[in-house]
Amino acid sequence: MDYELKGDVPFPMALVHLNANDKVQIENGSMIYFNNSISLDGHLNSNGKKGLGGLMSAIGRGVTSGESMFITTATSSADGGEIAIAPGNPGVIQELEVNADQQWRLNTGAFLASDESVSYNMVRQKASGALFGGTGGFFIMETQGTGTMLVSAYGDLMPLDLNDVKDYAIDNDHVVAWSQNLDYNIEPASGVIGFKTGEGLVTRFTGSGRVYVQTRNLKSLADLLKPYLPTNTSD
Repeated sequence: MDYELKGDVPFPMALVHLNANDKVQIENGSMIYFNNSISLDGHLNSNGKKGLGGLMSAIGRGVTSGESMFITTATSSADGGEIAIAPGNPGVIQELEVNADQQWRLNTGAFLASDESVSYNMVRQKASGALFGGTGGFFIMETQGTGTMLVSAYGDLMPLDLNDVKDYAIDNDHVVAWSQNLDYNIEPASGVIGFKTGEGLVTRFTGSGRVYVQTRNLKSLADLLKPYLPTNTSD
């Protein structure tokens, strides 16, 4: 993917450059502008499945992950095509390479754009992840294919590398993406019930690979603003 980041953090956008017949997949609703070489096609987010199977795949994606049932493909009819995209949250945009040696799992809302040769599937989580939730419920997003993918984060995005020696416990709402070869369990942060410290649930990663964590999370922002928001009262 040929792109450049425009604007300053926390409000950047990605300007994607396309030659004739090039295509890029973008998250539904992320488009800012495009030039007259670009055409947009919205379609079910079904990983290439057709007919009823494709419909059920797209519905399943929306129900299990909270992701949109639809995805947009931008196609350029000539060299010099441009389309600008941005996530809904303030923060950074980060490139992740997807190939035979490196595939990723994504938290809800992380995906922004990818080459046409990259996609992601919904796969069932282990019971520990499904029961505690916070990273897709019973299903999680896994990439496949080869190419470039753009993800977004609230705040900054920091890599955390594991080397099979130490494991790390990360707040669920700060996890953005992680190597598929890492093992993980979702568990209480502390205490018998797990909430004595107020930290809630964490994802504990083990093995060798990389985790990307965002330095802020929207849930904490919502909790911070809650006392200042109006509430409905009945007479």
